[in-house]
Amino acid sequence: MEQTPKSIFYQRNLHIIFSITLIAVMGVTSITPVFPLVKDVFDINARQVGLLITMFTLPGVLLSPVLGVLADRYSRKKILVPSLFLFAIAGTLCGFTRDFGWLIFFRFLQGTGAAAIGALNLTLIGDIYSGKERATAMGYNASILSVGTAIYPAIGGALATLAWYYPFFLPVLALPVGLVVIFSLENPEPTNNRSLKDYLKVVVSSFRNRNVIGLFLLSFLTFILLYGSFVSYFPLFLDEKFSAKPYEIGLILSFASVATAIVSTQLGNLSSLFSYHKLLIMVNGIYILSMIIIPFTDNQWWMLLPSGLFGMAQGINIPAVQNLLAGSAPLEYRAAFLSANGTILRLGQTMGPVIIGAVYTGIGMDATFYTGALIALFMGVIVALMLSKEIGRR
Repeated sequence: MEQTPKSIFYQRNLHIIFSITLIAVMGVTSITPVFPLVKDVFDINARQVGLLITMFTLPGVLLSPVLGVLADRYSRKKILVPSLFLFAIAGTLCGFTRDFGWLIFFRFLQGTGAAAIGALNLTLIGDIYSGKERATAMGYNASILSVGTAIYPAIGGALATLAWYYPFFLPVLALPVGLVVIFSLENPEPTNNRSLKDYLKVVVSSFRNRNVIGLFLLSFLTFILLYGSFVSYFPLFLDEKFSAKPYEIGLILSFASVATAIVSTQLGNLSSLFSYHKLLIMVNGIYILSMIIIPFTDNQWWMLLPSGLFGMAQGINIPAVQNLLAGSAPLEYRAAFLSANGTILRLGQTMGPVIIGAVYTGIGMDATFYTGALIALFMGVIVALMLSKEIGRR
């Protein structure tokens, strides 16, 4: 008998997954407020400061698929727990070093630990839950992620007022999370008796499924839209057009996170009312509307409207795609699917600012949002042409 969304929210397993999710999003959002201080302390330029993100995300691009395969072949916990411990130890060492070279090295090690965390938390949801329960759990997890991305900058900024290196001590929290995973997480583990060659053959064959390709494309384009038009150029637009102060820009952007956090909790209920096919079509319509509104808005605080609309779309789109991918693979292949998706979305994160930046340089600021609307339109076409209308109805 399926449990109610309320009873799912209070389950210990889901609370443990929430803690893993909060660790997964800590690595970047908690230290961004300290970047100006790091620049001054080490007497480096802005490009070098950017290495704190690049060297952290790079291992995920390279290692996520490998770690996903290992988690399928051996055990979720055998990959997840060492990853959490490495994340904690390397991240904490960042706070002790006073040499920028060592800081970058420890960030790379921390990123190596983080490579599996962000995919395996979703894998665990797919392993433990099914049907509406899985959609509800994915929605709640997306809500927790949004709360984390909203509060970590504030926590990091507050700690940085004490000393520039204090925010780098936050990863030590991954140690108790790892211990809780060892002793309290109750999850099914895959039993994979196939040879590695046969296993990889099945995984590659499954990746060729039209629905799976469509979902991977949606992930890629979603993160180009998010990190290109919204995260990178929406703040610049607010500054150029309204001379908005940093805290005002922060408030407007945070409104999107609030909308995401609220709407994502309703994914289970929405999936009962509409097919995922219809939900994703509607979501891309909301994306288009949010992007088109921005250039035509003449009041700074009316920008809360497109920000909120964008956040609403994110609150449905991201957990819906994650849920559909989790349901597209059986237990013994699920980690490979979601880890591959992790690599794809990281590529979107990386390419988004570059692609939209080229539009800004060549055409102008308004075009960055019209391009975002075109990306959302293309996403809608992918849903219409590539995804089965019955997808997610299991």
